This record gives sequence, structure tokens and C-alpha cells, in this order.
Amino acid sequence: MSSTDRAIPVHKRPVEPAKERLPLPALLALSTAVFLTCLTEVLPAGLLPAMSADLGVSESATGQTVTVFALAIALTALPLTSATAPWPRRRLLLTAMAGFGLANTVTALSSSYPLTLAARAVAGVAAGLAWALLAGYARSLVPARLHGRAVAVALAGIPVALALGVPAGTYLGLTADWRTAFLAMTALTVVLLCWITLAVPDRPGRPAGARTPVARVLAIPGVLPVLAVTLLFVLAHTLCYTYLAPYLHHVGMGGSTDRVLLVFGLASLLSIWLVGALIHRRLRALTLVASLLVAGAAALLAVPAHSAALVYAAAALWGLGWGGTPTLLQTAAGDAGDGAEEDGTGGGAAEATQAWLVTLWNVATAGGGLAGGLLLDGLGTGALPWSVLAFLVPALAVAAGARRHGFPVRARTAPDAGRP
Repeated sequence: MSSTDRAIPVHKRPVEPAKERLPLPALLALSTAVFLTCLTEVLPAGLLPAMSADLGVSESATGQTVTVFALAIALTALPLTSATAPWPRRRLLLTAMAGFGLANTVTALSSSYPLTLAARAVAGVAAGLAWALLAGYARSLVPARLHGRAVAVALAGIPVALALGVPAGTYLGLTADWRTAFLAMTALTVVLLCWITLAVPDRPGRPAGARTPVARVLAIPGVLPVLAVTLLFVLAHTLCYTYLAPYLHHVGMGGSTDRVLLVFGLASLLSIWLVGALIHRRLRALTLVASLLVAGAAALLAVPAHSAALVYAAAALWGLGWGGTPTLLQTAAGDAGDGAEEDGTGGGAAEATQAWLVTLWNVATAGGGLAGGLLLDGLGTGALPWSVLAFLVPALAVAAGARRHGFPVRARTAPDAGRP
């Protein structure tokens, strides 16, 4: 302490503000909720043969357990989010996750295909409600300057679920039983309910009328291109990803599903890191490159020569393209909504835009699962990679054309956005 400091009475010295930090225990609880719900949605992708044998239906019919999950989200996320707007946030999250855990338990114990579909639909309703809540909940836990980082941490569960959770769940299902994989989701959900109760502060709800009307945000410049790319890109991804196990059986790699998914997962983790490092400067370029990488992966899978090396190379390209895509699309949607709020043309537009993105994401997931099942039955697994290309080409065209709004040449994103 200097002599000048000693001369100033303690009670008159300026108080240095405490360094603001992210509430990591709370944010990681939210991220775990994202992880569990996202993983449960796509978990059947690696377990289709075993599930179809136990339920007594075809693999394409079992693939509809992914479709019905996503369709339930698409049909209920917007109306349920508005209806529950006045609820305290923690009570709403606990209710959604409790319903989610119960539905997973029924799925694990069911031997009836209709009951399994019903349980998956309930799980989808609960997951959609949680997804629509989590980004805003994360923002409410931190000061404004930390919003970007808080949301990035909370939503990190999406790529981690795809990168590590699906391979791990597939491995558990193959080495033990597919029912064990779903029971593991229930056990983790029980732990999460305790974690949320202890670590996540409550926040009040808001009057239902405080939201921007969801139809109005579609007129905001940039929103429609982002939603169009979301619909096409997720359709392309889900169409092939859901039926990866039958495709690998077709090419003589039926015992390698977990390893192929692991390669996909590791490449996705690298993609997440690259996107987090560059998104504030290169949102547009990263979106275009992601589309090209997944298109390249589909082209490799379409090669008639069934080479294991080509399949693993395709999985790596697919992961590099897909891993950071949720962050890219959510950031583009958020930027479009934030721009409307800053211009005074749409209070709450960012939240309404995200609600649209969640809904269309799951419309695409449901559509991809349904279209993939029809293709599998009608044309066989060889048609799946070509169908991916059919959706990705227009997605790439829309993203490339949205130079001023949606995927602008100069990104609006602040340096902290997208970085955990």
C-alpha cells in the first residue's frame, strides 16, 4: 500500500467492483438439461436394429420414434411456451424435466410399439418446453455483458450430446441392452433434478402478452433466410443420421456403428472449438463451409465402392461440418432478432425468433426421420446420401444469397458471442 493510500481513510477509499463471473454450477445444470434432451431425441439412431427386434416392427418404423419426438416438439413448443410464460422459471424447468424422465422410463420398460411412440411423444413435449426456456433462463442469470457466454455454455449440451453422448449411448446399448441406455437417461435426469433444485436460482415468469407475436418476427430482415437454411440443413442431416445403422449394415460395417459415431463425435468437438474461436468474425464463411463439408461427406457415402476408409472419412467430414452448426444457426437467428430490437421494430424479437428456430428445427427432424424411412423402404439405403445432397444444395444457395441480412458479409456478433 502506498503512502497516498494510507493517507485516505478506509471508509473514503473507492470500492473496486468485484470481478463478474459466470455462475457455472447453474449454467452447467442447464447445459446438462440440453444434453439429456438432445441425446434422448437421437439415441434410437444407433439402436435401431435392437429396438426394432424387441418391438416387433421394421427398422424404418422404429426410426419414427425419432420422428414422433421431434413432431411433438414442433406442435407444442410455441403454444406451451406462451401458456407457461407466467410460471416461475425453475418450477417450469423442474416440471419439464420430471415429465421427460418419466417418459424415458416408460420407453425403457415398454414392449409395445404404440406405447413406445406415446412415451416418445411425451418426452418430446417436455424437451421442447425445456429448450424454449433455457436460453432466456441462462441470460437471466448474468449481467448483460455476459449474455453471450452464458448462452454458449447453456447450449453446449447440444453438440456434446451428438459428439459424445450418442456414441456412448450406442456403445451401452450394444454391450448391454437398448433399454439400459434409456434407463441411464432416467437416472441422469433424477440427478439433474436435484442439481437444478440446489444450484439454479429461480426467476419469475412474465405475462403471456409481453412476448412479440411470433408471426410478426417473420417480417424481420434476415429471419426467413436463417429459418430456411435451418429447415433444409437439419432435414438433410437427420434424413441420413437417423438411419446410419441400417446404412452401415448395408455396406458390411454393422458392427462398427459405435466407432463411426465416435469419429463423427470427435470431429464435431473440433468443429465446436473452431466455430467458437471464429464465429464473431466469420459467421457467414463458417456456415458456407459447414454446408460444403456435409455435402462432401454425403458424396463419399454415395460412392458405390463400399470402403471402410471412405465411410470413416465421410464421418469425419460430417462431424466437422455439423458440430458447430447449431451454434451458427442460433447465432444467426439471434443476431437477426437483436437487430430488430436495436432498431425499435421488435421488442422481444430475439426470443420469438429462437422459438421459431426450435420449432422448425424439430419439424425438420421429424420430416427427416419420416422421409428417411420412406426412402429406406422404397429405394434402399443407397438413396440416403443422394437425398442429403438434394436438401443441402438449396440450403447453400440460400445462405450464399443472404449477404445483407441473415448471413451478412459483416457479422453483427460481438466478440464474446458463441464463446464459452
